[in-house]
Amino acid sequence: MTINVVVGAAIIRDGLLLAAQRAEPAELAGGWEFPGGKVDPGESDQDALVRECHEELGVKVALGERVGTDWPLGTGSVLRVWTAELVEGEPRALEHLELRWLGRDGLHEVDWLPGDLPVVAAIASHLR
Repeated sequence: MTINVVVGAAIIRDGLLLAAQRAEPAELAGGWEFPGGKVDPGESDQDALVRECHEELGVKVALGERVGTDWPLGTGSVLRVWTAELVEGEPRALEHLELRWLGRDGLHEVDWLPGDLPVVAAIASHLR
């Protein structure tokens, strides 16, 4: 069975985490997630994540450490997340409804998608 890999960036700046609100598809719209997306055939996970951050946010990121291992998303998909820092540009909601910077105490002010929730808990120690 082929596993579909989805990559996500835990972009951290000044101890705050960037959360992105989905615009589509309809069943996920309004939910909050880590920026990222699907890995294209022949593309490494890391290259896909750098590309997705550029497409979705208009920024260049440098990836840090991987957060956990494979986070199951159901239906044969897994989420792979890396910490990331901004190298160039200011994030803009090019493909999302809204972006928000969250501190450790405010992580649950947004309605995270179920697949992202365990990663949010794992990343909390990186935040202030």
